[in-house]
Amino acid sequence: MWRHAANRVLGQGLRPTATSPATVAGRMYHERVVDHYNNPRNVGSFDKSDPNVGTGLVGAPACGDVMKLQIRVDEESGKIVDACFKTFGCGSAIASSSVATEWVKGKQMEEVLSIKNTEIAKHLSLPPVKLHCSMLAEDAIKAAVKDYDAKRSKSNGVQAAAPVEKAADA
Repeated sequence: MWRHAANRVLGQGLRPTATSPATVAGRMYHERVVDHYNNPRNVGSFDKSDPNVGTGLVGAPACGDVMKLQIRVDEESGKIVDACFKTFGCGSAIASSSVATEWVKGKQMEEVLSIKNTEIAKHLSLPPVKLHCSMLAEDAIKAAVKDYDAKRSKSNGVQAAAPVEKAADA
């Protein structure tokens, strides 16, 4: 997994204090962020050429966070059977990715599109300055579903119609 060096405290990761949140550079992290950062779930990647895998790659140029989230879909049921991620970014971005992969597993494709960044942010108790991390997670889910749908359409022989050019009247 990619981890930004600035997110490590003396090489020890985010550590909760006696009151449970961790303090890094004056910021408080909720215990769920600390847990998902120190023990991320579903880290890894699938073969992106697999027709049953959808890949969402999103980034936030302002802060440098990059998130890759992949889903593996059961073709017959349309259910997401597995998910994984790799994220380069802050602890909140890593935690948002980890939560997103947990939440999409076992759900139908249409169902995961209803997962909102506000739900992820609330679950992790993200402060307003870190809301972009949960927005990236929502965008990554949508991008992975879109990629899977595009692969499926292509393999079924359904391709977007090319624009028809009108012949100029002479």
